[in-house]
Amino acid sequence: MAKKKVVVAFSGGLDTSYTVMKLSQDGWDVYAACANTGGFSAEQLKKNEENAYKLGAVKYVTLDVTQEYYAKSLKYMIYGNVLRNNCYPISVSSERIFQAIAIARYANEIKADAIAHGSTGAGNDQIRFDMTFQVMAPKMEIITLTRDKELSRKEEVDYLNAHGFFADFTKLKYSYNVGIWGTSICGGELLDPTQGLPESAYLKHVTAKEPEAELRLTFKKGEIDAVNGEHFDDKVKAIQKIEEIGASYAIGRDCNVGDTIIGIKGRVGFEAAAPKIIIEAHRLLEKSTLSKWQQYWKDQIANWYGMFLHESEYLEPVMPDMEAFLTSSQRHVNGTAILKLRPYTLQTVGVDSDDDLTKSKLGEYGEMNHGWTADDAKGFIKILSTPLKVYYGIHPFSEERKVKSEES
Repeated sequence: MAKKKVVVAFSGGLDTSYTVMKLSQDGWDVYAACANTGGFSAEQLKKNEENAYKLGAVKYVTLDVTQEYYAKSLKYMIYGNVLRNNCYPISVSSERIFQAIAIARYANEIKADAIAHGSTGAGNDQIRFDMTFQVMAPKMEIITLTRDKELSRKEEVDYLNAHGFFADFTKLKYSYNVGIWGTSICGGELLDPTQGLPESAYLKHVTAKEPEAELRLTFKKGEIDAVNGEHFDDKVKAIQKIEEIGASYAIGRDCNVGDTIIGIKGRVGFEAAAPKIIIEAHRLLEKSTLSKWQQYWKDQIANWYGMFLHESEYLEPVMPDMEAFLTSSQRHVNGTAILKLRPYTLQTVGVDSDDDLTKSKLGEYGEMNHGWTADDAKGFIKILSTPLKVYYGIHPFSEERKVKSEES
């Protein structure tokens, strides 16, 4: 009788290593699949492949979905200047969705009987994986040994060692999730809400030789087109170039406190030079190239888009509708945003764009009006004040303020 096939979402960490070995020992044909959204180096992927076979996998695959991740997620997060709580660039949460999609797609291709992942029962990732698998592979069993058995790290390490697999799974003070859209940092001082992370907790430090650098990011229809004049067809490489420059100044460090999908609050540190720089540059350019109401409604849509993405609702049918709006809003977001980088910080300088609406010949703010006369301005102000004069004609201003003062 043929063995059943199970695809394990394999990161190479302790939980997924245990899952591969245990399922293999239990008689499954294990297919270890590492979905790479840009966070794994070539060396890490090679090591993952070696370890997967040592753990008992019958096949290992790397599913590189970095370009798909950019085209279907990062691009829209840049369009929307998406930052959760005006702080966190939604790095790990958005990556997990596309990793789950890649795993489910692969499981369908090989006609697997089950899919497994190593999430615990106390985090967001279990929801992102389970929901995606249930929608994209509804007939497949979902196996989560770490969650279901409530396994401790020691139990997993002891099992691996007893079956001849030895690796450095030492519990570190901090845990890191490294990705193209930022690195999250958990543990250590963050467990105390009165403390922040020390310098030693970060992976990237100030290495820039100059105390200050000018950075010019050029956008075409909202997408990164050039970095300091160097054109990039491959937008992923453009992001990596910006990360390299920004990380040398240790830009993009912060700490976010947010609500998890399951209802508890979580605290996470992160370093994300590229997202912070790109979003600030893009926002700066939009201030000059979008109308007031384009900016307003785009902010509303982008807030919901980021929320849905974070909370495992990427497959919700409204997402492409929001993406269509965000895409449309970018048709005139062209030009170069100019920034200054210094250790741990950045400063917006200005923009150079043919679509810059401040170049209007109707007038220069605070200087001279060309498109209307002084009498036009006085008439406009008179009409604009009419609703207020109607209200205070019935409710005298002095009485209104007196009532509010007494209430307070």
